[in-house]
Parts: sequence; C-alpha cells; structure tokens
Amino acid sequence: MAKITRIWDSVTSGVNRPRVSVVIPALNEARNLPHVAARMPADIDEIVFVDGRSVDDTVEVSRRLWPDAVQVTQTRSGKGNALACGFAAASGDIIVMIDADGSTDPVEIPRYIAALVSGADFAKGSRFIQGGGSADITRFRRIGNWGLNAIVNTLFDCRYTDLCYGYNAFWRRCLDVIDLPATDLREAQWGDGFEVETLMNVRIAASGVTVAEVCSFEASRIHGDSNLNAVRDGMRVLRTIRREFASNRKRQAQPAPVRNLQMVKSGNDFQLASDSGQAS
Repeated sequence: MAKITRIWDSVTSGVNRPRVSVVIPALNEARNLPHVAARMPADIDEIVFVDGRSVDDTVEVSRRLWPDAVQVTQTRSGKGNALACGFAAASGDIIVMIDADGSTDPVEIPRYIAALVSGADFAKGSRFIQGGGSADITRFRRIGNWGLNAIVNTLFDCRYTDLCYGYNAFWRRCLDVIDLPATDLREAQWGDGFEVETLMNVRIAASGVTVAEVCSFEASRIHGDSNLNAVRDGMRVLRTIRREFASNRKRQAQPAPVRNLQMVKSGNDFQLASDSGQAS
C-alpha cells in the first residue's frame, strides 16, 4: 500500500475542512514511535501524546518526533484513562485514536476521515470486513472477539463485525455519548483499562448515532510486549457489556445500522461505499 502523506489530497469534502486531532496513548513505546511518526499524514492539525508514566525514553522521543504536540501525562493507569486524558486535551473537530506500538497504521487515517465527512458520526475500524485483516490476533482471541461481538449485536441491535479493535475516529460531539470516566478522580474507575474500546462501542451502538465501519489491517507490534491479557481483559469486556446493558443506557430510538465501509478510489478522492459496495 502506497503511503498517503496528506489527508486532504485524498479526501474531498463539500464543507469547510475540519481540524483533525490524533490521540496517541503510550507506555514504554520509545522504539516504536519513529515508525508511527514516519507514517503519520503530514496535514494532521494536532497530535495529542499521552504518556502513561513510561520508564524508557518515550517522552523524549515523542518530543523530538512531534515538537508541536500537546504533551499529556495520564492521571491514573490504564489505556482507558490515557484516552480520556487525550480526548480532554484534544481541540480538533475530529478525534482519531491510534496505538503507539505500530499495530495501527496512520496511513489509514484518510479512510476514517472520509467516512466522517461523508456523513458518519463515528468511524469504527474493523479487521474482519473486506480489506481488513490482522497479523497479530490469535485464534483464541479471534473466537473470543466473535462471541463477544455476537452478544453486543444481539443486546444492542447493531451489526458490528469487530468489537474490540481500538482504531476509531469520531466527531467531537460523540464525546458526550462516550462519556469516559472523569480524569480528575483519584480512585481507579471502570473504563480505565482495556475494556475502554468495548465501553465506547457499546455506548455508541446504544445512542443511535450513525456508525460506519472502516476496513483496517492490524500489524504485529514492532518492539516490546503487549500489556493485553486475553482471559483477564476478555472477562472485563464481558462485564462491561453486562454493566452497560443493565444500566439501561439503551435509548428509545433504534441505532442506525452499521455500514461496512469500503473506500472506493475515484480519481484522487476516496468515496464512502455502502454494504453493497456501491459508492454513495
């Protein structure tokens, strides 16, 4: 796949260009950050870098790579809290969340932006639709994701294909729907950990906003070991689904069906295609 160096060279919108913020949570990812930076589109308006109190050179490397970035230190521990801190610091009209380990490719960001400027409220990455894939997910995790995904689709009347993937983008107005735990609380909160992607996706599904799934390829982590534990974090995901369903967050209006997004190249532009593959 050729590197796309600028978002707006490939995405055309009929409205004024929105500002785009990319939130990057990181914990001891110094060796992976140069790869992420090299593939970041040049016309991103704002990088929000969230450090989880790394003990390596993560902060120093991030400052060298993105000297104009908004630098944030998360207030508690866990990926969810890191994202909450990053969202609070972001000023863009559109917020993109990616990982710092090299598994989520910044080159794909134009696909997410295209989905949003074409009418979606929330652009949700999927490894399991045409054009997506993963070099990292194990058979056990794939089966677990399938089962959890089926539960959410049944309980929340949605058509997700990939519940637990963390590559997403959304308009700022979605922050009220997502409603992550406040960053100024001292005690650990539900949603601070790896269950955050499920928490976000379930609340989005229950809200009735328009969701478009975007094909994405998940690469293997470049350096270091993941903090993800399939069994422990899988149980937290299951508890999140149960808690959200029991809390009666589901709204009266039925959510709009999730559309499987296929980005169709038309000249120099990307267009949002429907489930049938026809450009809209």
